[in-house]
This record gives sequence, C-alpha cells and structure tokens, in this order.
Amino acid sequence: MTSIKYIEEAVAYLKQRGFEKPEVGIILGTGLGKIIENVEIEAEVSYNHIPNFPTATVEFHKGKLVYGILEGKKVVLMQGRFHFYEGYSLRDVTFPVRVMHLLGIKHLLVSNASGAINLNFKKGEIMLIDDHINLQGDSPLAFRGVEKMGERFVDMSAPYNTEMNHKMEQIASEKNIKLHKGVYASVVGPQLETRAEYRYLKIIGADAVGMSTVPEVIVANHLGLPVSAVSILTDECDPDNLQPVNIEEIIAMAAKAEPDMITLFSELIKHL
Repeated sequence: MTSIKYIEEAVAYLKQRGFEKPEVGIILGTGLGKIIENVEIEAEVSYNHIPNFPTATVEFHKGKLVYGILEGKKVVLMQGRFHFYEGYSLRDVTFPVRVMHLLGIKHLLVSNASGAINLNFKKGEIMLIDDHINLQGDSPLAFRGVEKMGERFVDMSAPYNTEMNHKMEQIASEKNIKLHKGVYASVVGPQLETRAEYRYLKIIGADAVGMSTVPEVIVANHLGLPVSAVSILTDECDPDNLQPVNIEEIIAMAAKAEPDMITLFSELIKHL
C-alpha cells in the first residue's frame, strides 16, 4: 500500500478534482466533524473513489476527504479516519497522511476521542497531547523500502510540534478554554480496557487512552511534517468505579467539547 506509485496515483486523482496546494491537513476523530461547517468547501471526494485509499468501516466515521478554505488558508480535512482495529495495517491507516503531504500540506492537526486516565481530567474537557506511548505493537515505518521516503530511525524526542502546541495553549488562555496537557497512550482496541489495564496505563504515565493518532503522528515525523494533536476526553477511566461503556454518551461528550476544539484549530490555522 505504501509504494510511492500508489501515493502519486491518489494525489493525481485528487488534483484533477480541485485539491490544489492545501496548506493544512486536519484529521477529525469520532464525533468531531462539525468544523466542516466553518469551511468554504471547494471539493469533496468519498474515500472509496480515491485510488488506493482505504475505506472507513466505523459507522460514525463519515469517510470523505474535504478541501476548502478555513480562516483564509487552504485546508484538506479527513472526515473519518482509519484504525488498526478495522483490520488495516498501520501503513494503510497512515496512507492519507502521505497523500496529504504530497498534495502540499505544511502542517497537520489531529483530533481524537479518548478516555481520561488522569482523574483530574473530566469528560467533556480537552487535552493537548504533549507526548505519547505506542501500545499498538507495530509501527507504520516497519516495512522494506521505508528509507526511500525518509529517515528510517525517526527521532521522536519531540513528536508534537512545540511552537504549534505553545500557540494552542496561548489561544486556550485567551479564549478561556480549559486545556489540559498530557500523555496519550494508543492501544489496538476495539474492545475497551479492563480495570487492570487502566491501572497499568496510569502506572506507565498515560493521562488519556485511545485507539488512533499515534501512527499518523509517527508518519508525520517521518515526513518532517509539523503536527499537533488534541484529545477530546469522552469518558473517565476510574478502575475503582468503572461503568459499562456507553457509545451514545461518548458521542454526546465529543459534541460538548467540539466547539472549543474548533476554536483552537481555527485560531491556530490563522497563525500558521
């Protein structure tokens, strides 16, 4: 899936459909599609029409690539992402990042819905990802020929762009948005964690847990693409008072925090 030829075919198709020189790429997580309403849309394509593109299989992920203007900048948005738990390889999951990069994006913004491990964080709040722990047992760079696309042994001492993160914190302060900062652990899923797993995640230093984002961030770093990511905290993972998961509530919590996320992303895009 990751051959340069496949990426170029997807890019050529998108350029024919008006995806011209986007400056910023945005990946939207579960329940986080409303930012599209702020975009002056110029073109959109379903994933299943793009050559070599995976197809979204999660019912609340839309499955469209949208191109347009947001805060005066040309943006390309993934409305719906791919996950390891859908049966894709991590190379498939991150294929769109390589496509957006070849289209011309200079910055990548990523969002996800996740569970709060740090019990000082509450559902409906937002966490800026400062660092991560990859527990997916695989890497999107573990394939033959990866060195043709960038340094094989990618430095991950600061995977999230310091300037972009600092700007996001400034915006949060100016706009009176509660923005935590912490470590995101990425697991395979799709099952939720056990009480013992939540305790383990806390011990190893995670503040939030989810099933995405880390592969895309690894590939962004491989491409030398500055990236910033936020987690919308949709549930609280207290192993001593664990309730069965409620997907409807998770979607509702994502919707509650979404306006603040849109403000953070929109204001940041103005300054990029």
